[in-house]
Amino acid sequence: MSLLGCVLGGAVGDGLGAPIEFSSIDVIRRLYGDAGVVDLPQLEITDDTQMVLFTLEGLLLARQHGIDPVLAVRAAYGRWLHTQGGPLVANDGWLMADQRLHSRRAPGHTCINALKHNEKNNSKGCGGVMRAAPVAVWSRDVREVFTLAAETARLTHHHPSGYLSAGVLAVIVQALLGGTDLLSAVAVARAELVRWEGHEEQTTLLDKVVGLGPLTPEEIESELGGGWVGEEALAIGLHAALVAPDFPTAVRIAVNHSGDSDSTGSICGNILGARDGVAVIPDSWLSVLELRDVIERLALSW
Repeated sequence: MSLLGCVLGGAVGDGLGAPIEFSSIDVIRRLYGDAGVVDLPQLEITDDTQMVLFTLEGLLLARQHGIDPVLAVRAAYGRWLHTQGGPLVANDGWLMADQRLHSRRAPGHTCINALKHNEKNNSKGCGGVMRAAPVAVWSRDVREVFTLAAETARLTHHHPSGYLSAGVLAVIVQALLGGTDLLSAVAVARAELVRWEGHEEQTTLLDKVVGLGPLTPEEIESELGGGWVGEEALAIGLHAALVAPDFPTAVRIAVNHSGDSDSTGSICGNILGARDGVAVIPDSWLSVLELRDVIERLALSW
């Protein structure tokens, strides 16, 4: 039960899924064998973990200076945008100064365009949910955490499934950090979810995934989708966390399918890292995880 486990677990899942994000399961098996990706010599993060880090930095600054957390996270996303080639902004944090975070790792077009042009859209892409886990630590109040996660996701994704999925993940993580078991954590999040307008799509898939047993990669795609949109990414990451006996098995399930493997791996890692802590993450993965020092510094600053 730790924020550090949550963020490190998400980064490991992100790194394991990164090389196969745009590959079909047939291609994955051809390249890596029948079991798909089971290990990598290096775990390089993507924009998913980058944005998780900037979310956490924004929340830290909001707490330190007593400012609106949505505004603070929006400013942090402006700094992330600069690392991806966007306009220069005031450097109120310290992440932007780390040149390692200026690497472009297939940043989401929706996030880039929404932040750059302040555009409204009807996107329910998974770019909102994949960065939402750190919001769990903002408050012990379920409604406050759900609302903050949804509002920070809505900075870039304006379809309900794009931002309500973020609220669900943040509340699941909040409950796990408080010692709740996973199924009960999902129930807590669902109870808040159904209060929101436009929840039906997310609620339907959340209910479905809780009732499923283990799925093959092909069944993941047919039952839960590819993970490119918010409710599907959450469902796949949650499915893996629910059916697997341990952390390594879970993230391997979460990434080896025809879809958004880094985001689904990240969400699964967030969930199990929050529940079980750093100890369940293999040292062999942590030792080759990019930006582990930055992740640890941020998570331990809370």
